[in-house]
Amino acid sequence: MDLPAVIESVLIASEEPLSSSEIARLIRNRLAELEDGVADEEQPSEAESALAQTFKERADVDEEAVIEAIHALNRKYDRGKRSFSVTERSKGWKIFTRPEYGGFVRQLFPGLKPRRLSPPAMETLAIVAYRQPVTKASIEHVRGVSSDSILQKLLDRELIKIAGRADLPGRPLLYGTTDFFFEHFGIKSIDELPNSEELRAVELPEPPPAEEPSEGTETGEASQGEKQLTLAELSEENVPSGKGGLGS
Repeated sequence: MDLPAVIESVLIASEEPLSSSEIARLIRNRLAELEDGVADEEQPSEAESALAQTFKERADVDEEAVIEAIHALNRKYDRGKRSFSVTERSKGWKIFTRPEYGGFVRQLFPGLKPRRLSPPAMETLAIVAYRQPVTKASIEHVRGVSSDSILQKLLDRELIKIAGRADLPGRPLLYGTTDFFFEHFGIKSIDELPNSEELRAVELPEPPPAEEPSEGTETGEASQGEKQLTLAELSEENVPSGKGGLGS
């Protein structure tokens, strides 16, 4: 039993992605059980004992060792022309089917046909992704049009989320991307977006300052007659769960 095989077994069994640190922790825990003799009712296998001999110091199983083992695992998959690989996403490592087999896999899910976002939705999503956290007023000032319906669609599809409130008059909502956004676009962080550093440094036009809310105006409502998404719309169905789909 070698470390890549152990990691493979853990990733296959896990329903959720696992980070490098979590994988290392799980393996160290098992090695500790073997060392302390408090393992399962069954005796440790010869393979487990061999792995324990390989890593006489549990601290040797760290994130670096896990990442190196995953790379070795993927090289093995490449040589064997396997239809899957271990890929890291925002939440951690997971075994994914290679894209060239996607058409066959989709036959398992006939009701989940891939759908595309409309150009206005993609434009809005790009502004949120590159400038997050960002207010609706800033998005609309860049786009030049109202974005209420587009933002709601992106919330419904779990590509963006409410990321708090801005420290501005009226306490407008702030928008950011979700974990599902990273999953869908196959990236681990905003830094992996095309030209991320350059585009995030570009100064965008800012909307005129909002007036202080007058008496009788509830905090959280947009001033100057702007329609802000209300807290009532922050129901559980709009909270990102990591699952969802795109729409036109």
